[in-house]
Amino acid sequence: MPRFGVLGPLTIESPPGRRTTPRGEHQRALLAVLLLNANSSVPVDALVETLWPDTPPKSYSSNLHTYVSRLRARFEGLEIEREPHGYRLVVEPADLDLLSFREAAAAGKAAARAGDPAAAAGHYRRALAEWRGPVLSGLHIPRLDADIARLESERLAAFEDCVDAELSDGRHGELTGELQAMITEHPLRERLAAQLMIALHRAGRQADSLAVHRDLRATLVEELGVEPGAEVRRVHAAVLRGEDPVPAAKAAPVFPICQLPPDIADLAGRENEIAKLSALLGESTGVPVAVITGEPGAGKSTLAVSTAHRLRRSFPDGQLFVPLAGASDPRDLSDVLGDLLRALGVTGPAIPDDVEARAAVYRGHLADRRVLVVLDDAASPEQVRALLPGTPGSAVLITSRRRLSGLAGADRLHLTPLSGTEAMALLARLAGPDRVGAERADAERIAKACGNLPLALRIAGSRLAMRPGLPLGKLAGKLEDEVSRLDELQVSDLQVRGSIALSYEALSPAARRAFRLIGRCRTLDLPAWAVSTLIDDEGAEEAIDELVEASLLEATGLDPTGEQRFRVHDLVRVFATELGRALETRAERVATVAKVSDAALCLADTAARRLPRTVPMPLSDHDVPAQPLAGELVERLLRDPGTWFSVERANLVAAVSSLCAVGWRRKALRILERLSAYLYLHSHYTDMRTAYETLRDAAREAGDRHIVVIAEANLAVLLHVRGEYELAAEGYRECSKELAELGDISAQAWVETNLARCLVGLGRAGESLHAATQARELSTVEESGTYARQAESAALHRLGKISEALEIDRSSLADARERGDERQLGVALQGLSWSLMLGGRPEEALETIEESVRVLRRTTAKSALAKSLRTQGAILAGAGRRGGAVQAYEHARRLAGALEERPRELSCTRAIAASWIGDGQADRAIPVLRQCLDEFRAMGGKPATALTLHVLRRAYEAVGETKAAEAAGEEAKRLEVPHDANASTLVRLLLSLTEPAPA
Repeated sequence: MPRFGVLGPLTIESPPGRRTTPRGEHQRALLAVLLLNANSSVPVDALVETLWPDTPPKSYSSNLHTYVSRLRARFEGLEIEREPHGYRLVVEPADLDLLSFREAAAAGKAAARAGDPAAAAGHYRRALAEWRGPVLSGLHIPRLDADIARLESERLAAFEDCVDAELSDGRHGELTGELQAMITEHPLRERLAAQLMIALHRAGRQADSLAVHRDLRATLVEELGVEPGAEVRRVHAAVLRGEDPVPAAKAAPVFPICQLPPDIADLAGRENEIAKLSALLGESTGVPVAVITGEPGAGKSTLAVSTAHRLRRSFPDGQLFVPLAGASDPRDLSDVLGDLLRALGVTGPAIPDDVEARAAVYRGHLADRRVLVVLDDAASPEQVRALLPGTPGSAVLITSRRRLSGLAGADRLHLTPLSGTEAMALLARLAGPDRVGAERADAERIAKACGNLPLALRIAGSRLAMRPGLPLGKLAGKLEDEVSRLDELQVSDLQVRGSIALSYEALSPAARRAFRLIGRCRTLDLPAWAVSTLIDDEGAEEAIDELVEASLLEATGLDPTGEQRFRVHDLVRVFATELGRALETRAERVATVAKVSDAALCLADTAARRLPRTVPMPLSDHDVPAQPLAGELVERLLRDPGTWFSVERANLVAAVSSLCAVGWRRKALRILERLSAYLYLHSHYTDMRTAYETLRDAAREAGDRHIVVIAEANLAVLLHVRGEYELAAEGYRECSKELAELGDISAQAWVETNLARCLVGLGRAGESLHAATQARELSTVEESGTYARQAESAALHRLGKISEALEIDRSSLADARERGDERQLGVALQGLSWSLMLGGRPEEALETIEESVRVLRRTTAKSALAKSLRTQGAILAGAGRRGGAVQAYEHARRLAGALEERPRELSCTRAIAASWIGDGQADRAIPVLRQCLDEFRAMGGKPATALTLHVLRRAYEAVGETKAAEAAGEEAKRLEVPHDANASTLVRLLLSLTEPAPA
């Protein structure tokens, strides 16, 4: 194994005495950083920044791997291990001068504590002998400047400790020259000056000793404005008296010092945050400052203490911990500095009265040392600035509820709540892993009610630990009640309410009002337009900025519409809601919420009217207020209405529930009608179902019959689109009857049309035509009339009345071309193309369906496009264009699957399976067709079931299963409806796909 040297030029000495270095600059830099962090993992990011301080190449990962491999190959026995996030060079202390230095220096400290100064001096001299010059001299690596400064500080401390040992051993005569050289390098180092004064005095050079004091005092006063410290003054007084300055019982040195509170044993997660802070505090060449911010209870102080403990080796001179009480009663800066100076060994009259002078003395004691200063709970930048060290080597870690935006040069880490996994891990540590594992679902409810906030989780976990018999579900139930949640989140001296209250009390009156107003909105992700509408005040922006600065409101960036978004933690919102209930009238709270909900409804209304209307239910114009937002803002937000809906989708779904909870069901319905235009268009059926069920249940409880029926009609639409035809038809019939009694003819027309389409799927064409005709007669608006005529056409196809269907479809196409709506045009073209196909005009049908597909590809109407592609597949099959037919069916199936339109997806699958039969893969087609058959039967779709049986029959024939083929054929005939031109044509087209492709 070679011996490495970094305490001077970078050297690698291999037996027998041969010195080498890596050839390339990057390899030398890589080896240097690994040696300075020997036996510790160095993150890849740190290595990349070391090698490429400006811009790393795209291939940095492979380049780094290559450099490591070359180092291993060049130096036999060099052990560089790959770790999960970096590399670690493993080396014995004897094989690296830096480790040998530290080992010998530690032995010197131990001997000094044991009262053996001669042995201590020997160890220190052995340590200092490892130094051959400045660290890594001749090799400039900017990222290592801080590490090099730290090592120089270690060297200086070891030299001073060595001098103390040699003075105690009576070897003062040998030290004067060495001490004078060191003071020339470090003229502000009071410990060196005191040591030189002692050595000169003992050598009989009293005048020279006093001159050292005179020069030191002049330098300190001129550069720092302070007098020498207590130790120098004591030595000076002894020299003046002609006494030996070394006392009989020497006081313990101040450094190293550690004031950190104990590290927390059950810290959960935060590894990434600790790694980031460690990198920030260890990399700068100046005095790095890192600020941890976050909402009350986020665990800022816990993270700071844990990080500081992990960094102790990087700051060998010590760690100062300063509680500043910024959130409650900010401490006086003079008192803080007084405590710090006493901790650093400055006592009595040596502590100046003036704050600035105290700060200067404080900086003087930290000069050229490696100290980590932790400032906990800072109130403002002003409170912090005087506590920052003045020389490189030290670092500062600050926690604050405020962002401290005025603190220039600081790096900020905003602490968010724990992840779900981390929250569960913390609960398990506090309440016991077996208990949490056995009641995991309830544990997750507790974590959710706590908003994954560490303080709240710690309180909940502590309560569970105190009561081993308390079911987790019982505590979860209490926490889920917003009225009592904050009452439950307190144990001993820990409480969430009190923690948030400290931040609230520090706000200005305007910001307090804004905070309470924001609490009225149950949405946690707030757009700027909603926040401004809530506050509705000229000073709104200033109040928002203050809340963000206080970490009570988090700015999360711009959304795709260009609007700033804000986040409020759920527990913070609950606290704000409590304050609102206590300090404002119900009328004031209602008025504020009404303004925001009005703005949301108006935006949703404008956005919905700019989208293609695909949901088959009416859009009521009643109860829509005037838009309260500025027209310019509305246009910017709704430049792309689909984007606005996608951004606000979750908020609008939540708003339906919130409005129902306060009894505003009519407004909830109006918002949901408009949101459905987007949800149905993009097949977000789960959100639709959840919202309409919430609305229905609220209306049913309040006895609001009309809203119940409208909600049920929309839920029937969702059953229909899933292929649950029988249930959907039953729901439509009941809703139509109720709407007729209520006199809502417009909604009844839509429901009857939906019923007509559903009955077609069930194979009941006569009933379908009756419902479609009734719907057309009931229609009061053009849109519903068009929709009803399309349903009539589909029913006429099943009844074999093709010429009548053609007439309707041509009329619908003419209307669509006149209106210029591309979606309606594409739909009308699809309907006409199929009527032409059924009427024996395949060439015209093909031209028409191809135009339909082209038009619909330009729109967002994916469902209509899927239907047209399916029709195109059938028409192409009839034209003998097998490849094009299968391609159209496959595209349609993909769209239908993505849209969760199962009936259409199955019909396309059936056609594709038919083509497999023609390709000689009937054995592959049979199980797929059986699955389609089972699902169509479950839906109650007789025509679809019969079509599938016809194709299955052909598959059985192809594999020689005669009996199964006969049974499928017989069942298909029993299900066939006379005069159904649609079914007979589709059978012919599908079976053409089962024929072998021509050579």
